[in-house]
Amino acid sequence: MKKNKTRIHKPVMKWQTGDFQRTQTIKFELPLQFLMLCKLVDMSPQELLADFMDNLSCGSWKREGREKARQLLVDYFIEHGYGKGVYSEEDLRNMFRELDAMAFLFPKDGHTQILDAYSAWRENHQQYWFNKWLNPG
Repeated sequence: MKKNKTRIHKPVMKWQTGDFQRTQTIKFELPLQFLMLCKLVDMSPQELLADFMDNLSCGSWKREGREKARQLLVDYFIEHGYGKGVYSEEDLRNMFRELDAMAFLFPKDGHTQILDAYSAWRENHQQYWFNKWLNPG
């Protein structure tokens, strides 16, 4: 099994502290059924949760063949009522479409210069996207 190296990310936005900092050690009890499922499919809980988060956030990593999974996670998010008190279902779906569009532009076969340029653009655009939805209207 490949070990993940923890990357330390400096806060990009002022609110990225405490519960919202990018690099975190979270300690909680995993349900036994979840652990059993992970063991049965030979996937560590950390790998499964990281995969879940990447798909829900419409990440650019490992996109191919995951469109249906991403859509089901968006449906899951909305069905649970996350953000319901602040955004309409249409707004939430637009948020996810915009995130997906950003990740879709990832230059798969790009050289280092292209990847660096994309990363800088994505970071700036993510900040724009966040501020747009934080302060709509």
